[in-house]
Amino acid sequence: MLLGAGSLAGTLLFRRRLARRRERVDVYFGDGSMVSLAKPGEAEPLLRRARRILELAS
Repeated sequence: MLLGAGSLAGTLLFRRRLARRRERVDVYFGDGSMVSLAKPGEAEPLLRRARRILELAS
C-alpha cells in the first residue's frame, strides 16, 4: 500500500513538472476573447520574438 501511494505521488509530481515546462502563448483580443497557442508549431514564431525582445531589454 505504501508503494502504491508513493508511486501515485511521484506520478502527480512528474505530471506537474511537465506541465510547467511547456511554453504557450496566450493571445488576448480587444473584445475580451482569448486564444491559447500551446502546440510548438503555432507558438514558436511568437515565442522566438518574445525571447528576442527580452534579450534586448536586459
